[in-house]
Amino acid sequence: MVTLMKLIDTIIFFYFLVFAIGAPLLDAQTCLPSNIFPQVLINLKTWYTQEFKYYLFIEKPHFFVGLVWLQLVFAWPLSIASLYGIVVGKSWLPTTCLMFGVSTLTAMSAMISELLGSGKASEKILKLYFPFMGFAILAIIRGLLPHSFKSNAIGKRPVMLRKKRA
Repeated sequence: MVTLMKLIDTIIFFYFLVFAIGAPLLDAQTCLPSNIFPQVLINLKTWYTQEFKYYLFIEKPHFFVGLVWLQLVFAWPLSIASLYGIVVGKSWLPTTCLMFGVSTLTAMSAMISELLGSGKASEKILKLYFPFMGFAILAIIRGLLPHSFKSNAIGKRPVMLRKKRA
């Protein structure tokens, strides 16, 4: 079971890394002025938009801009915290994974339903989005698993520390 946890942590580590880098550099161009980004990032977003025929980046519907703001303000800091939690082995890692996973799965569900419902989505963009939805589900699963598999039997209390005398 511990190896399964390490495998899940490794997979979501790379997912959090991609998100932590991609969200502020590419997604933020949707809702922030383009003059604050270097030309190479603007060209990368333009290529990405054209290659995948990603009309949401071009048309910028209000719901999509709102979801990008949600990802930047809420999910991006959680991805950084989760990266730190995985590397250092913090006990709050399941909580950040659960919050990130639920937020991302909700946003991805809205975006995928728009892509499927509009009929404008290319197969390339759908093939890119479905794995990210799977990673969000994996983050939720990691959030529901305990941090450690050490026995924490009900009724056991930690040994009381002695009172220090001055």
